[in-house]
Amino acid sequence: MDSARVFAGDCTTTFEGTRERTTRGRVVVLVKPDRTVLVHDADGYQPVAWLTRPDSLSVEEDGSGFGLTARAGEQTLRVVSHDLGGRATYPVSAAGVPVGHHPETGEPLVRTGGRLVGLDSGVEYPLVAGAQILDESCDDCGLPLMRVERGAVFEVCVDRSCEPLDDAVSERFDGAWSCPDCGSPLRVLRRSGLIAGCDAYLACETAFSIPMGVVVDTCGCGLPVFETATGRRCLDGTCDVYSTPDGD
Repeated sequence: MDSARVFAGDCTTTFEGTRERTTRGRVVVLVKPDRTVLVHDADGYQPVAWLTRPDSLSVEEDGSGFGLTARAGEQTLRVVSHDLGGRATYPVSAAGVPVGHHPETGEPLVRTGGRLVGLDSGVEYPLVAGAQILDESCDDCGLPLMRVERGAVFEVCVDRSCEPLDDAVSERFDGAWSCPDCGSPLRVLRRSGLIAGCDAYLACETAFSIPMGVVVDTCGCGLPVFETATGRRCLDGTCDVYSTPDGD
C-alpha cells in the first residue's frame, strides 16, 4: 500500500525556476507517493506552490520541525518549518469508479486509468482498450467480467491469467482470413496488441492490427470489414477498396 506524508506548520516556501516566489504562512504540505509536493494555505483549492513528480526529493526531520527540498530539472521547491504543527503518514490508493468487491479479500474494486485496482491490497488487473466492466462475475474466480469487441463480442474475466482474451479471439478468428499478399492464413498474435499476422512469416511480413469493433462485412480485397465507434473500416486500415453503401 502506498503512503502519503502530511506536514503542517508555520513554513517558508521558496520556488525557483519558471516562477520565482517566496511565501510564509501556516500551511499543509502533502507529499504523494510519486514524490509530487503540494503546499496548501487557507484559501481555495489551488496550492500556493507545487512540484509534480520531481526527479529528487529529500526530507529532513527532527523534533522541532522539518525541511523539504524537491528538484525537477531547473526547478527547485524548498519548504522549511519555523513552527511544527503536526506530521503524519497515511495510506493512499488510486481513486476510481466502484465496480464491486474482490471475491477473495472483500476489498472494494475501482476502475481507474485503464485498470481495475483493489483499494486495500493494491492488486491491479490491466484492462484492454475499450473494455466495458459488466455486472456479471467470472464462474471460475468471481472477479468481474469485461465486454470487449475484437471482431466479435467477447465476455471474459478481467484477470487475463484466468481467461485470456487472446485465447478467445484466437479460437474465433485464427486462420479465418487470408493474407491479401500471399494467400496464407492470418494468425491471431499479440505484438504490442492483437494483430492478424501472415502465417508465412518467413517470407511475408503482412500484419494488421485488429480494431475495436465487430466484423459486419467483407471488403473487396477479401479482408473483413469492422463496425467501429468511428464507422466501418477494412481490417487493413490503409485499404482504399472498401466503401460504405452510401459511398462515404
